[in-house]
Amino acid sequence: MTMLIPFHINDLKAIVNYRQGETKLAQHMQCLSFESGEKNLEAALLNAKQHGAKFALLGIQEDIGPRANLGRAGANQAFSASLRQFANLQSNRYLQGQECLVVGQITLENQLDEQADLETLRRATAELDHHVITICQAIFKVGLEPIVIGGGHNNAYGLLTAAKQAFNSPLAAVNLDPHSDFRPREGRHSGNGFSYAAANGALSYYHILGLHELKNSEATLEQLSLFGASWHSFQQIWVRREITLDEAISQICQNLNHTNLPVGLELDVDAITKMPSSASSFAGVPLLDACHYVYQLAKQCDCAYLHLAEAAPQCHEAGIDAGYRDVGQGISELIYSYIQGRLN
Repeated sequence: MTMLIPFHINDLKAIVNYRQGETKLAQHMQCLSFESGEKNLEAALLNAKQHGAKFALLGIQEDIGPRANLGRAGANQAFSASLRQFANLQSNRYLQGQECLVVGQITLENQLDEQADLETLRRATAELDHHVITICQAIFKVGLEPIVIGGGHNNAYGLLTAAKQAFNSPLAAVNLDPHSDFRPREGRHSGNGFSYAAANGALSYYHILGLHELKNSEATLEQLSLFGASWHSFQQIWVRREITLDEAISQICQNLNHTNLPVGLELDVDAITKMPSSASSFAGVPLLDACHYVYQLAKQCDCAYLHLAEAAPQCHEAGIDAGYRDVGQGISELIYSYIQGRLN
């Protein structure tokens, strides 16, 4: 069973590091104005929008999707690490804070221990899809943009499906990721969110930035080609330098805008060098390049949401405290990059 655990104003107050003469984002950020999970969710979301909210920060506290894809646990801790860091950034002329509504976390009542088999994990991932769709659809319906943090990349399926239902249109998606997550539809997991979304009509156009040429099977590449997906590989941009990142982003934005579809902006943090995740990359994309990607796509395209998946603080090589620090700081920069792009 899954449920939405709303984030309350007292929860925000509890994580603020107060300092005389300074105001933190958390002191202006909004929370939902009800006490009982999904009850009257749409009304609470609309109330926040009427008070200036534009972005809905939503956590997904799960790691069953990555585990169902034979990955590591830990993606269930990303939201708490990220929010604590982001909420303590300064409220000033660049961002006040009231633009951000902290919705809360979608939480699995039964997290499934490490003994759970693949069939059980994949069945639970499919159940989670329904709750992600329900909650995200309510966010889209009132005109807020979800910024979804934590959990596996399996949740791209729920986001794309919710957006399709809310906008009555399929989406175009761009994904910074060494993996295409377009694996066969063999049961739900973090490696096939986009192939399932394509199959149900939620995904009409798909581009992968930073796809690693040797981390995707030939069968997956063939499936991508048959769908009509496109990509710039990690090797093309960061190794062989055949094209610059800015040139690739310019091409991506031009093609996305040509579709006239709402855009799902996706990022798997395992694309970022040494970011703690379910499949960390030693040779990856610099964090600043990832922020630049998010900012430019948010600014130039009709983005419906930002999805930051797979961050796993407990997977940091120096321990969980270092993981909370690095995930929190990295995700905070990505969140602000998106907000800058959308507000500029």
